[in-house]
Amino acid sequence: MRARVADADGQVRTAAADYAAALADTPGNEVVAAPAYRAALAAGDLALADRAAAALRRSATPPVDLALLPLAEAARRDDAAAADAAITDLDKGTLGILAPALRGWTAFARGSDFTRALDAASTTRDPLATRLALEQRAVLQLAAGATATGLATLRATLAAGAPGDVRIEAAMVLLGTGRRDAGRALLIGDDAVIVALRDGAGAKPTLGFGVSRLLSRVAADLTSARAGDLAIALSRTALIADPANDRARLLLANALARDGATDGALAALAAIPTDSAFARAAADARIAVLAEGGRDAEAIAAAKARVETPDAGRDDFQVYGDQLVSSRRYAEGAGYYRRVLDAGAQGNWAAWLQYGGALDEAGDWAAARPALEKAVALAPTEPLALNYLGYAMAERGGDIAAATKLLERAHALKPADLSIVDSLGWAYYLGGDEARALPLIERAARGDPANAEIGEHLGDVYWAIGRRYEARYAWRAAALTAAAIDAPRLAGKIVRGLPAR
Repeated sequence: MRARVADADGQVRTAAADYAAALADTPGNEVVAAPAYRAALAAGDLALADRAAAALRRSATPPVDLALLPLAEAARRDDAAAADAAITDLDKGTLGILAPALRGWTAFARGSDFTRALDAASTTRDPLATRLALEQRAVLQLAAGATATGLATLRATLAAGAPGDVRIEAAMVLLGTGRRDAGRALLIGDDAVIVALRDGAGAKPTLGFGVSRLLSRVAADLTSARAGDLAIALSRTALIADPANDRARLLLANALARDGATDGALAALAAIPTDSAFARAAADARIAVLAEGGRDAEAIAAAKARVETPDAGRDDFQVYGDQLVSSRRYAEGAGYYRRVLDAGAQGNWAAWLQYGGALDEAGDWAAARPALEKAVALAPTEPLALNYLGYAMAERGGDIAAATKLLERAHALKPADLSIVDSLGWAYYLGGDEARALPLIERAARGDPANAEIGEHLGDVYWAIGRRYEARYAWRAAALTAAAIDAPRLAGKIVRGLPAR
């Protein structure tokens, strides 16, 4: 029971320790082993993971990812035979889509023909299995020394939508096998990770390297889709296969943070060395994890420390500005968004929009308006910029006709966006056209019933056309999800209604 409570609270290390004690008392108990296995992977307790896995292998319905653990352990030892045995088990479930690509790596490790294993993907008739096999074909061709052929295959995979992880994997193989010019040519851009990798040593194409990168490549897709347990299992076993895979540590931290395990996520990030190519990304992730975990003061302190370093730059100003704004310190945030602009983002409409939005929230409409107009000038067909400027102009009592035209343009560009639908309806209302306003705001409220702002707008329109009971109902509904700062205003409307217009 203590383990379950700790697990629910995101305390992965405490949960793992308590599950280990429970499993020691009842070896082979599947009811204990199943959550123990998950907690062990989250906490990195591999001894507990092995004990729990041994119990679960006797189950009639073992977890689909159970074979990942022996696969990763075999790959780390460069044991192709043991890895093949694990892949056979993996192939029995939904993760069988990984089997052809994985068998390509075990064939390479044995010095045999990896193309035959990869070709098996076509017989599965699964598009994801085929895609993963094609991506690994490119990397394996490069690993085998076929530079021209491998690069051609890589170009085909990238054209088909392969993620950047595949490009990085290929570049690391080239760098690690002495083909530095070809490897560096794949690492294009000024992202901190890319720059650091370009000057790095790369990696040897071992079985552990290949299995680890494939698992983390799939984990990246699942992490962004909030896949929970499976994302944690894939990223953790990627680390077991190759402890040098700091990209997997980032993915593990992300998955743990999304699961509420803030301390576990921070521990994963802390294990990334300061000289790693991913050190800068880890520092950014640490700030995000702290903020997501409700530890706002620590997040702001970490971001502030970054901007106070001698080499602080645009990305640091952006992160600190974001943290300040999320804490409602809008004027301070606007100052750092201004530094982002001055550090080279003058042509970036989104940077102007953030700057103007922060000024607007800080109550400085006079300075906010030209910044927002600059965003629209840079991106005249961007619905987000049009919507913000139009809505703000309408709210601030400016030219309602001009504001409405901006919002009509935004709506024409993105008619399904409920925020824009509400904004346009609200502009019609402020302009005195309740008949055009009502169907738009009703549509927005039906599509997003938990949005307090839209609910309040709906109540205001109902009141204006004499539907007083429905107005109070809409305001009461809005009050259920409104921010605390808005509660007194809504309470006043529920009691007194609106003054005559």
